[in-house]
Parts: sequence; C-alpha cells; structure tokens
Amino acid sequence: MSKTQATIAYFSAEIGISPSLHTYSGGLGILAGDHIKAAADLDVNMVAVTLMYKEGYFKQRMDEEGNQTENYPRFEPDPLLEKLDGSITLPLRGREVHVHVWKYTFVGINGTAVDILLLDTDVDGNNEEDRSITLRLYAGGKDHRILQEAILGFAGIRALRNLGYKDFSTYHMNEGHCSFLTLELLKEFNGDEEEVRKRCHFTTHTPVAAGHDHFASERVKRLIGDLLPDNLNLPSMVLNSRVHMTELGLHFSRSANGVSKLHGEVARQQFPNFNIGHVTNGVFHRYWVGKIFREVFDRNLPGWRQDPTRLLEIDSVPDEELLFARRGQKKFLLDYANSQTQRALSEKRLTIGFARRAAEYKRARLIFHDKERLMRIAKGKVQFIFAGKAHPRDDHGKEILKDIVLQAKELLGEVKIVFLENYNMWLGNLITAGVDVWLNTPLRPNEASGTSGMKATLNGVPNLSILDGWWAEGCRDGINGWAIGDASNANDAADADHLYRLLEEQVIPTYYDDPAKWLSLMRESIKTGVQFSGTRMVQDYLNMYYK
Repeated sequence: MSKTQATIAYFSAEIGISPSLHTYSGGLGILAGDHIKAAADLDVNMVAVTLMYKEGYFKQRMDEEGNQTENYPRFEPDPLLEKLDGSITLPLRGREVHVHVWKYTFVGINGTAVDILLLDTDVDGNNEEDRSITLRLYAGGKDHRILQEAILGFAGIRALRNLGYKDFSTYHMNEGHCSFLTLELLKEFNGDEEEVRKRCHFTTHTPVAAGHDHFASERVKRLIGDLLPDNLNLPSMVLNSRVHMTELGLHFSRSANGVSKLHGEVARQQFPNFNIGHVTNGVFHRYWVGKIFREVFDRNLPGWRQDPTRLLEIDSVPDEELLFARRGQKKFLLDYANSQTQRALSEKRLTIGFARRAAEYKRARLIFHDKERLMRIAKGKVQFIFAGKAHPRDDHGKEILKDIVLQAKELLGEVKIVFLENYNMWLGNLITAGVDVWLNTPLRPNEASGTSGMKATLNGVPNLSILDGWWAEGCRDGINGWAIGDASNANDAADADHLYRLLEEQVIPTYYDDPAKWLSLMRESIKTGVQFSGTRMVQDYLNMYYK
C-alpha cells in the first residue's frame, strides 16, 4: 500500500497473520489477522502496527498428569520479514531505547497489499533489560506491560511518520493495549483533543475485567513520564490515581464498538460514559475452510474465495461431495490426534471439539459436571477432543487444563477424551474443520464474541453452544445447531443438565439415526458461516466506522 493511499492504521498488541509468525496468543490476535486479510481482499487502504515477539507467546507441553510447561523457541525473522531502514528512539525508564521496524506484507486476492509493521527492541545498542521489552507476548509484570504498550502506541505512530505516512482518516485501536497512540497524536496536534478524537476508533473485545489494563499513575510516570503530556489527569483517563487504558482509548475516539450485539449491550453498561455500538466479529473464510472443503467448493461453487456469499448456494452441492469432505477433514484430525495420544479415536464415532484459552468463565469442565451421567450418555457413542493454553502465570488456568487431562484419565475405558497440546492457528484449523460438533459453554454474558464456532460452521460443523456472543445472533436452534441453557437462568447445574439432555435426545440420535437431518444441519451451518465472515465484518466497519 502506498504511503499516499493508506487511510486506515490498524493497531493491535497481537496479530495472528500466519502460523509461521508467532505474534499472537489466541482469539484477539487471530481476529486481528483475519481483519487485516479480509481488508486486503476488499481492497481497503490499510497499514497495521504490532510488536515483534521473537520468542512469541510460548510452545506448550503437557505431561501425563496434565501439568503445562512452556518453552520459547526463538524466531528468526529473515527472510519471512523485511527489516526496514532506520529506527526510532523512545525515552523509557530515563534512557533512550532503540526500536527497529520489520515488515510483513499480506497480499489480498485481488493483489491489494497490506503492510504489517512489527516493532522490535531486541536490537544492538539497547541493554539486555530493554532488549527484552518486545521479546515475549504477555510476559512480565505491570512494568513490562506499560513498556510494551508504550512501544506499540508511541513508537508505532513515530514509525508510521518515519515511513512517510503523514496521517490517516482512522486510527483503529484493537483493545486498550494501543491507547497510548492517542497521547502521541495529542502532541502532534498541540493538545487539540478534537483533532485526535475525529481520527480514532476503538474496539473493546471483552467484558472480563482482566482484559482492561489499568496502572497506577505514579508507575506510569516513573516508566514513561518523558512521553506523557504535561496534564496526565485528562477526563476519564485517571480514576483513583490509576491510568485506565480502555477509558483512555474511548475518551479519544469518535466512535467505539463491541464485537457482538450482546457484547455491545454489555459494553455500554460497563462504560456508560461512552457511546459504544457493535460489529459482530467474523473470520477469514479462505483460511478457515479446511483443505478438502476448499476443493469441493472450488469444484461446485466457483468464486467463493472472492465472494463468500457464493456459499449460500451450498444446497446445490451434491450430498456425496459434502460427505466426502466431512470424512476427509475428520480423518486428517483423527490421524493427527491418534499419532499424538495413542487413544485410537474412531472415524465412525461422533466427535465433539472444545478448544480455547483456559479461563474459568469459558467453563471447559462443564461437560464433566455429572460424570456418571456423561458416561451413560456418551459411552460407545461420543469422543471428545480438547485443546487450549493457560497463560504461564495463570495458575488457575493451568489447574483447569490439568483437571481436563485427569478427567480424561479417570474416564479411560468409558468415554474417549484426548487433549491436544500447543493450540495454535494450525491446530485450530485442523480441529474446527475436523470435528462433527463444536462445543462452547461460556457463562453468559462473558463471551464477547467467540470466533472458533464461526470457523467450524464454514466446514459444515453444527454448534452446540450457550447463547452468548455471536451464537446469540447466529443460532437457529435445531436447524444449524443447538442452544444450551436458558439465557435468563445461567448457572452450571442448569446448563450442564440441558447440555446432557441435548446430547441424549437430539445430537446423538440425529448423528447416528437421521443422516438426512445431519446433512441439513451441515448445509445450514455453512450458510451461517457466510453471515459471520471477515468480509461481512470489515464491510460493516467500512459502512459504520471507517467513513
């Protein structure tokens, strides 16, 4: 994208653009990558900014007792990334820190290129402490987070200027990690808040408190005081002497959105002083459709890669083609799972997938609420595949993963359950395309959107999910999947009871006894996936917020 054409600057602390580039941890980063890819396909004039994590998030290993360990293989950027000339310096902790810029270019289906700029402090001239600032994603404590966010916001704007980008119609902040960019813009516009505000848009991705960084004002001043405006006490920025990054971004934005209709409602309650709309997330269809489904769609629905609405014509695809793709994708997954776990999962057995970050509100263990009942329902009929990571310092998240592994051992011989380690983009693609049913059991309304279920739908996989996030909009109960629980009475016991009844009375009988109905569920799931494509999502941003 030429420097005179780019109109959108998209900032995100993590971007999952490629399985080979480990600059993401999970849903937020992969969503950012899908946003950029869909924007390129729609010929949007965009440039993106993130950090260069040479040791990424982490590579997960699980032992037989379910204990997670982490290692950090070092990424060598050359030749996947291009190192750009020049560098930026920022005053951090009272000394000058050098920041180099790498570039990754994603080329859309029509040839439109979107550059992703990755900021790197692991460079000659910095001391070891400063070199480690950008080394790992979500590593270190509060000081480290402030420094990383300062690099992203302040150095990100300076990098764009150094590269010749003078200004943008929209600076899109993907969560509060990016909010310091508003203070750099404030300096550029000599303290004129309205000049900053008319250029900025903010997306909030979670109602969970841990997703909204806030720091003691004195800590911020100590670390990055030389970068701050003279008056730190801007409206909504400081509450009880704390800098709230989400409120900082919201304060300086002309517009803001949550990431589903329900999340928009929750966000407006959470931040009542701001006008927050919503754009429901979407996924980049060309990547998340499995290999064999891609081939089937190419043969039967030409043009679907450019225009995902072609998939709405899925009823014209012969049954045998869909079944061929379904069997092939399932075999890919089970061959991999069996090679990793030695559990001999069967291609003939109903396979249910659950893969996401280990957080309590996601309730990965809900399926085990009544193990005796689960055994009666699932023995000989259902097998489960789990995957997910816990943050290295999240002991509770690690306990969740450990419990899943131990539950699987306890049920050995009764219900086959496997845990696949090192959940990442590649494995996520394999699982969402390969299972028969996608399970999602968050405690409503904590799942702002959820995108893994969208990926499953594109592969003809019906969702079995709580009516939270995107599924509250996408679910047509009994037609494209099933709704778990009562939205007005969300609790573990009631939700688990309903989950078991759905499995016993609808999901299992339909899978084994009504192949025509199951094919209909597959087709309707694929149609649903069109509604939740990245193409639709970016078009919504263009129509509502990028004007």
